[in-house]
Amino acid sequence: MSPQPDFQQHFDVQSIRVGYPQGRQVHEVVRGLSFSLARGEIGCLLGPSGCGKTTVLRAIAGFESVLAGSISLGGRELSNMRSTAAPETRHVGVVFQDYALFPHLSVWENIAFGLRKLPVTERKQRIDRLLSMIGLTAHARQYPHELSGGQQQRVALARALAPRPELLLLDEPFSNLDVDLRERLALEVRDILKELGTTAVLVTHDQHEAFAIADHIGVMHQGAIVQWDSAYNLYHRPKNRFVADFIGQGVFTPGTVDLPGQQVHIELGSLPLWQGIDVCATNEKQHDQVDVLLRADDVIHDDASPLQAEVVRKAFRGAEFLYTLKLPSGQSVLALVPSHHDHAIGERIGIRLGADHVVTFPSDPTLTN
Repeated sequence: MSPQPDFQQHFDVQSIRVGYPQGRQVHEVVRGLSFSLARGEIGCLLGPSGCGKTTVLRAIAGFESVLAGSISLGGRELSNMRSTAAPETRHVGVVFQDYALFPHLSVWENIAFGLRKLPVTERKQRIDRLLSMIGLTAHARQYPHELSGGQQQRVALARALAPRPELLLLDEPFSNLDVDLRERLALEVRDILKELGTTAVLVTHDQHEAFAIADHIGVMHQGAIVQWDSAYNLYHRPKNRFVADFIGQGVFTPGTVDLPGQQVHIELGSLPLWQGIDVCATNEKQHDQVDVLLRADDVIHDDASPLQAEVVRKAFRGAEFLYTLKLPSGQSVLALVPSHHDHAIGERIGIRLGADHVVTFPSDPTLTN
C-alpha cells in the first residue's frame, strides 16, 4: 500500500528548475529551488529584480513548465518534468501586480466573477462576507475607476479568494501603492488570509512588506533560495553576505578575533563572541581578520562618548534620521538617531556601540562599503 500524503505539508516545491530557450541551449532562471508550507501558512519569495521570483510564481500558477523537480498542493502533484496541470484546474488564485480588475464590472460583480456556478443565495453570502472583510460593503456598486489604489487592491484580493482557492499567489501586490500605505495593507491582507486559513505565497522586492505579511521568507539570489527563515533570523542571523547585505541597513567593518578574550575588536570597541551571540564565520583562529556586520541600530548617538564620527550624509525618516558617519580611519557606519538631533553635514558627533547580535564573516579584502 502506498504511503498517505502528509497534508500538514500542504504546499511543496521540490528542486524545481525553470528556463527558456536561448538558441540551442536553455537559459535557466530558477535553479533547484525548494520550499514548503503547512496549511494556512504564508510564505514570501524576497529578492531583487531578476532573481527569478516571478518565474517561480508563474510556474506555481501553471503558466510555466518546469524542467526538473515538482510542485504539489494538498498531496496532488501539479507540475513535474513530464506534465503540467492547466492553471484553471490547480485551485490556485492569483492577485496580479496591476490587479487586473474588470473595468466594466462593479465591485460586487468583480468579486462574483468566479462564482457563477454557485446557488444564488450561497454566492450572495460569500460576496457579502468578503466585502465586509475588506471593508468595502458601502462601495459594492462602484466601479474600479471610482476606487483608490488601496481599495482596488482589496477588491482584487477578494475576487481571488472568492472561489476559496487552496493556494493564493500574490505578485508584488502593493507595488503600485504609496509607501505609507503598503505596510498597513500588508498587515490587513495577512489578517484576512489568517482568518480564512488560506495558504499563500507572496513575491516582492520590499522587505518591509515581506516582514509584515509572511510567516516564512525565502531570500532569492540568482534563481535559488539562499535562506528560508523567519524575518527575525534573516535580520539577526543571516547565513551569508548576500542576505546580510540585502536585509536591513548595515555595513561591514573590519575586526580582529581575540579568542582568549572571547571578543572581536573593531574600531568602535570590542564585542563578545560566545555569550549567546551569533557568529557566522567558521573556524576562527586567534588574530583572524573578520568582517563584522553593523546595522544602523547597532550604533548609538551619545554626546558623552569620546569616540567621534563625522556626519557625511543624512536622510530624514520622520521620527529618525539615518546618518552615514565617517570614523577616524575613514570607515563608514550607519546610525539611526531620533530626529530632534538634527546635525549638519560635516559636524562631528559622539557615538558608541549598542550591538546585541554580533554577525561576522571571513574577511574579504576585495569588498568595500
